[in-house]
Amino acid sequence: MRRAARHPVDHPVIAEHHDRGDLPLHICNISAHGFMVDNAKDLARGDRVMLRLPVIGLIEAYVIWTRDTRAGFQFERIIRLDDFVSLIDTLQPNPRLRRRR
Repeated sequence: MRRAARHPVDHPVIAEHHDRGDLPLHICNISAHGFMVDNAKDLARGDRVMLRLPVIGLIEAYVIWTRDTRAGFQFERIIRLDDFVSLIDTLQPNPRLRRRR
């Protein structure tokens, strides 16, 4: 059972991996606890990355599952609700695509 609602987004980021350096990732959904990417062909469970998100800034996340080219990440720290709402407003400017709050 998921802990938080997923919000669909279309957000490319450059993540920094300790061994592989810069990795281009495409975030396709995000929640207050983590996010999913759809282009993670070379990542494995447990891999950690650092990435910069609007409003949030620099944050660390680690892979908790992979399947085909998708991977789910969990944030290393909790994102405050007001910051998360601002993040969604920035990443998903179309209010019809936002989940109800």
